[in-house]
Amino acid sequence: MSGLMKSMSKLKRMSKVLSMAFVIFIQIYWYKVRKKPEADWNTLWGKIGSRFRKTLFELEGLLIKMGQLLSIREDLLPNEFIRQIQDLTDQVPPSGWEEIKGIIEAEWRGPLDQFLLHVEKNAIASASIGEVYKGVLKDGKPVAIKVQRPNIQSVIQTDFRTLSIIIWFAHHFVPMPKGFINLQVLFKELKEVIVRELDFSQEKNNLLYFKERFKDVDRVKIPEVYSELSTSKVLVMEWVYGIKLTDKEGISELEANGSELAEHLIEVFLPQWLERGMFHADPHSGNVFVSKDGQIILLDFGMVGEISRKDATYFQVLIESLLSKNYPKAVECLTHLGFLLPEADPRTMERLLAELLSFQSTQLKEMDLIALKLELNAIIQALPIQVPTRFVFLGRSFITIEGMLRSLVSEDELINVLKPVFMKWLSKQGNNKWSFISFWLQSQPLFKTFHSFTGFLKLPQKLDDIKETEQRRHFQFTIYENYKKQLFQLTLFGILGIGTGIYTSHQLILQLSVGVSVVSGVGYFIYSLKLKKWMKYMHEKRRG
Repeated sequence: MSGLMKSMSKLKRMSKVLSMAFVIFIQIYWYKVRKKPEADWNTLWGKIGSRFRKTLFELEGLLIKMGQLLSIREDLLPNEFIRQIQDLTDQVPPSGWEEIKGIIEAEWRGPLDQFLLHVEKNAIASASIGEVYKGVLKDGKPVAIKVQRPNIQSVIQTDFRTLSIIIWFAHHFVPMPKGFINLQVLFKELKEVIVRELDFSQEKNNLLYFKERFKDVDRVKIPEVYSELSTSKVLVMEWVYGIKLTDKEGISELEANGSELAEHLIEVFLPQWLERGMFHADPHSGNVFVSKDGQIILLDFGMVGEISRKDATYFQVLIESLLSKNYPKAVECLTHLGFLLPEADPRTMERLLAELLSFQSTQLKEMDLIALKLELNAIIQALPIQVPTRFVFLGRSFITIEGMLRSLVSEDELINVLKPVFMKWLSKQGNNKWSFISFWLQSQPLFKTFHSFTGFLKLPQKLDDIKETEQRRHFQFTIYENYKKQLFQLTLFGILGIGTGIYTSHQLILQLSVGVSVVSGVGYFIYSLKLKKWMKYMHEKRRG
């Protein structure tokens, strides 16, 4: 009976997600057919985001985690949609204690009182993947016990299966706007990140990595991990006490002031962003605390990113190249880092970088900044540029910490705090890193003498040429894609007719249906080849 109930629950969950998706598809199709203006599309995406948010909160669980991951992909999704889901909080009601107890005892292969003196039955925190409980070991040490939610594996299989159905349907039948989203790439990213977070053994290894990395840094506190009690579904860590960095009242009672805490925070995260190795990709206020003696406490290492040695080197050379106006080298670095697609023309990118960086900061006052922002957005959409996932997570980490810093110090103070920390970090990197400053100093005379605002004024014409070429390509791409979808539907119709002809023994229907199926099937194959060939000219984000 319980198996039947679970199956019914899965079907109900799938039906709600699928019905939401199909309503959205119908709305998009209707707007596309009626050729609605951009303002109407923005309103529609706001409504879609609102409906999406409501469904996530209703179904809870893994879908909220997916919503959180989608909310950081501003490079792929419409702004109005992102605005509706950007403040999603991964908090869901906790499971029943008996279920949690059963998972822990199964993982530990013994009763709780064999390992613990005491455990609180109410969850301290409860998210879509795991719940945290406070316990006391036999030696009297307090611990945080993170337990994977019951049946989460079944939920994830259901949700992934549902999403794969939606993506298949959208790819074949729905005129999704190709300019901002690649559903297949997005689905692959979501799956990789969530599957990784489901394995608490991986999180334990991440925690041990950060503990080793900061072992000689007194201002950082990483909790101890009890490996002998930790499994793929249970993670046992030292219980640490701290104050949220966003808790102004609690912060005011500490000996360290806001500037000192901001300095400590930058010292902890700057090396993560600029050096090779892992970085904390989810440092929100519930994962970053400060102890009474001013130590920065880092928690929850389920979501991390990684900068390879090669990435770190190319990133440094990129900054040096931009500051020294060595644009060919800058384009080469952007390609190696994965920002430029193979079809990007290096010379065009070099000219655009030169134009974009040719005006001085004092000239910004003379410009219409809103128009400039819109023009820059148009550049990004027109050019073969993509943001690799690892840098999306890096941006998320940076923006989150920036928000915390602004809650600790003012804008002017932030610059004064950041500069000495950055210079101190730079001095530790060795003489080769000083070339960054050298390049910057050398670039100043060139910046002031040879680059003028008049060159920047010529940029719109160059952008128009690029956008016109892109529009022609997109138009041809759309024609091929529409033919392909129509032929696919005609093939299905022909197959249905064949079945009808066989069932009714009507030879004319059967012969006509066979003819339609063969012709449309061949046509579908031909246009699939054409579409695949044309795909190499398209922006990566337009590849459905």
